Amino acid sequence: MDEFSFIESIKQHTYKQSSLIKGIGDDAAVFSSLSQDIVSAVDTFVEGVHFSKETMSAFHVGYRALAANISDLAAMGATPAFYLVSIVIPKGWEQEELLQIFNGMSHLARGYNMDLIGGDTVSGKELCISVTVMGFTMKGKARYRSTAEVGDVVFVTGTLGDSGAGLHILTHSDNYKEASYYMNRHRMPSPRIPFAIGLNHLARVTLNDISDGIASEANEIADASRVTLLLDEAAIPTSSSYSQFPLKLQEKWKLFGGEDFELLGTVPAKDWDEVKQIGELTNTNVTKIGEVSETSPCGKVFLKQQHKSILLEKKGYTHLK
Repeated sequence: MDEFSFIESIKQHTYKQSSLIKGIGDDAAVFSSLSQDIVSAVDTFVEGVHFSKETMSAFHVGYRALAANISDLAAMGATPAFYLVSIVIPKGWEQEELLQIFNGMSHLARGYNMDLIGGDTVSGKELCISVTVMGFTMKGKARYRSTAEVGDVVFVTGTLGDSGAGLHILTHSDNYKEASYYMNRHRMPSPRIPFAIGLNHLARVTLNDISDGIASEANEIADASRVTLLLDEAAIPTSSSYSQFPLKLQEKWKLFGGEDFELLGTVPAKDWDEVKQIGELTNTNVTKIGEVSETSPCGKVFLKQQHKSILLEKKGYTHLK
């Protein structure tokens, strides 16, 4: 199959978003928005770095690549609308596998009424997928890392460490409890779009998506907002069977593992009860894990462990380290 036949095989022939004027078929897509702000994000995924055939099917590769980007939109409080995919195709990947990558994306996109509106296909030495997503927020309602204030409640959605546990199960054969749950959390994460959109009416919410570990994301909020975050390790939520793993791995995945694609946020204490209600309405587990304790020119995060507090450094996966 040549490039143009492949594009024809993956493109949408009908579109869901009313703001789309022109989709695939010209040099660029065209859409319009007068009453909303446009939010965009892009991520690149490389075989051997972000995924491998040993732990993921082609369907899961596509699903997870788009999910990671949708999670970025959730962190901005945006409603997903469009995505573009550029893919570098090496020898060794069959046509059916490539179609399954796009099927994985399409399967997830349908749940958010997202449209595939363009991209690029080229040949190369290793499989590389670059996904760009676009979404909309109400005017002035995009959420940022820089808005946390002293007295805020620090919260997190879902449970942390599940993705790391899932990868461990996929690469270390043994008899595990709830193995399918953890593997699915690694392969098919659930971006917290409904919860994030539910927060739209609140005046101030700070959000960050947990892609590189809570230690990294908490420090990003602290740095951007110039505050100190005090987190309680005992309050950080984990799954009921998480204790089956070695303690060192539990701590590593929970604090530094990343790829859970949950949301870390802060909100004024007066709004915390409402945030919990939004969690219930959107079937999202929301847990208070700390507070914004003071202003700090450099931004700091402390982790309370039993009767002491330690400085939680910005550690996690870093590509150019």
